[in-house]
Amino acid sequence: MVVEEFIDYIGIQKRYSKRTLHLYSDYVKELREFISPEGDDEFLGELKPQVIRGFISAGLESGLSSRTVNLKLSAISSFCNYLQRAGKIEANPVKKVHRPKSSARLPLFYTENSLANYLSNEVEKGNFLSLRDRTMVLLLYTTGIRRAELASMNISQWDKERRVIRVNGKGDKEREIPVTAELDKALKIYEAEMKEFYSENRSDKLFLTDSGQPLYLSFVNKVVTRELSSVNGFTGKKSPHVLRHSIATHLLNNGADLNSIKEVLGHSSLAATQVYTHNSFEQMKKIFLTAHPRAKKGG
Repeated sequence: MVVEEFIDYIGIQKRYSKRTLHLYSDYVKELREFISPEGDDEFLGELKPQVIRGFISAGLESGLSSRTVNLKLSAISSFCNYLQRAGKIEANPVKKVHRPKSSARLPLFYTENSLANYLSNEVEKGNFLSLRDRTMVLLLYTTGIRRAELASMNISQWDKERRVIRVNGKGDKEREIPVTAELDKALKIYEAEMKEFYSENRSDKLFLTDSGQPLYLSFVNKVVTRELSSVNGFTGKKSPHVLRHSIATHLLNNGADLNSIKEVLGHSSLAATQVYTHNSFEQMKKIFLTAHPRAKKGG
């Protein structure tokens, strides 16, 4: 019961997403299974640094990455903080557990040329579903919104007069993102054909499935994967989140300041946005070493 009480608490107080709540629940339950207590009292009594170290060691030995292990530790630490505030344990044992170092991973992104090549291809005339898919990809890329933000977006969130899109992000925080001339034109064409295609559907959603139902996250993934697999230039993972990484990197490369990018992406702190500066540095270094007249000398 104590695990369920914790999940209910962070769902209300922290307003975490359903995905985060699901992960936190799974991670804490994995720890409970590792301890295998007979009840809550024994479970809470075994929440000690050495026990959590054993749980983490078992995960690393089974092949889990340092990143995944640290995510589990964060969930367990949040659980223990909750227990401490509730007076069920005296201290958070995770604070005495050393976290494994994670190797820094730069965000993946597509090149500007590859996206320009994709967007230059004509959509088959009269094929509404292809038009919808193209518009979804264009919206994801040019605004940098998350797939969940796209899936839940209503037509009313598109302010045509001011040419902005209002987005309800994490924690129900609203932000406004400018609509480019290219996206504005594409949305107007899409909306006109959408009303005809879904003539019997009165949904307020901006995008719907083939059968006129609200989008679900895996549907958005499938659309992006299918669209980007249809043209050359896209290697590696194809996902809505890589499109988000791409526009952030491209904005930075073209002179946008970090604070502006932070606001567009809906990051809660500048630290989350600063990771894109590493991509820009790596690109600059590659260009420098390729173009420098002395780059190939001296081994």
